[in-house]
Amino acid sequence: MSEMAKGTFEVKATPVAPDAGDDTGIGRLTLDKKFSGDLEGTSRGQMLGVRSATEGSGGYVAQEKVTAKLSGRSGSFILQHIGTMTRNAPTMNVTVVPDSGTGELTGISGTMTIIIANGKHNYEFAYKIG
Repeated sequence: MSEMAKGTFEVKATPVAPDAGDDTGIGRLTLDKKFSGDLEGTSRGQMLGVRSATEGSGGYVAQEKVTAKLSGRSGSFILQHIGTMTRNAPTMNVTVVPDSGTGELTGISGTMTIIIANGKHNYEFAYKIG
């Protein structure tokens, strides 16, 4: 990737009630985020997650539409998350969905690293446009 954006974000995760008769143990949340820093904007999305019987283990998948300004360019794109936690050791992959960019962000590709420390959310977004 040729560019790096860094900053912080706030996230509001709201649980969605399971469908009647759903005994899968898979939870669903709606996500609302506000990005600050090199990426300025908001996102909305949904997450599916499950915790295993072993403390500190589970997994999640999510998709969110980011509408923002990045390096002076405005538009939107979709981020796809795949994450696992193995006995409190996280592995996370957050990638721009190919060809999801719109407006001045058409052609965007990249990966985002999410860093959670001291209750604060930070991101490092390695990206390329075009």
